[in-house]
Amino acid sequence: MELLRLGPVGEERPYVRAADGTVHDLTPLTGDIDGAFLAADGIARTRAALEAGELPAADTEGLRIGAPIARPGAVVCIGMNYAAHAAEGGAEPPKQPIVFFKHPNTVVGPDDDVLVPRGSVKTDWEVELAIVIGKQARYVETDADALACVAGYTVSNDVSERTFQIEVSGGQWSKGKCCETFNPLGPALVPADEVSDVQNLRLRSWVNGEPRQDSNTADMIFSVAALIRDLSQYMVLSPGDIVNTGTPEGVALSGRFPYLSPGDTMELEIEGLGRQRQSLGKA
Repeated sequence: MELLRLGPVGEERPYVRAADGTVHDLTPLTGDIDGAFLAADGIARTRAALEAGELPAADTEGLRIGAPIARPGAVVCIGMNYAAHAAEGGAEPPKQPIVFFKHPNTVVGPDDDVLVPRGSVKTDWEVELAIVIGKQARYVETDADALACVAGYTVSNDVSERTFQIEVSGGQWSKGKCCETFNPLGPALVPADEVSDVQNLRLRSWVNGEPRQDSNTADMIFSVAALIRDLSQYMVLSPGDIVNTGTPEGVALSGRFPYLSPGDTMELEIEGLGRQRQSLGKA
């Protein structure tokens, strides 16, 4: 099954898509898909309600797809988590996870427009696996305990402005990461127990229909479990938080491709998790 939030911006409602493709209204269980719902065993309750026939079928034709998580408390991001991506940026693979943050209000729907910031000359794309936290992660010690904190996974576009990130910020990455609309998320939250091997998922991206990135989460330097364990030593991850796990090679920062401009389109896909498409506009 897949958890969805559909409807106009600010008016999204929760839905669930069953294995047979039918979409069901989730409001009998919750007003939204957020941290409180996930913390209250929301995914298991959704599955049970579906099996019991307690969720009415819904006609969602034509509805906008929103981000699958409402109001994330934090968007924690990992930099240079694929060796080839580090190399294309002229860096050595990190010895420990590189951590930065995006403002939670950067999160938009997977097909919403992305706005090129004022003064931008180096806006870039980054397809990433996003972890959605379902249980508090605090001083986690084992991989099994780390993965038990995961509610599910989705597709993230960690849009970046490289001049802001690298050249004018003095190395303060978040300045190039927090522009409005800079984190399209979705289309759906796929429960963790329905992803057979999170460390073997193909990730791809395209700009204006031309291939850019094509890699696999098997190439991560730090696995999903390792990231949660590490982060939990320095911060408490709460239900509804998002962790962007890094992007593979094939971004404009490499020098092999032009940066983004208004009028361009980005498409991103992760095997089993769905596809996004954004058009570029002006801030």
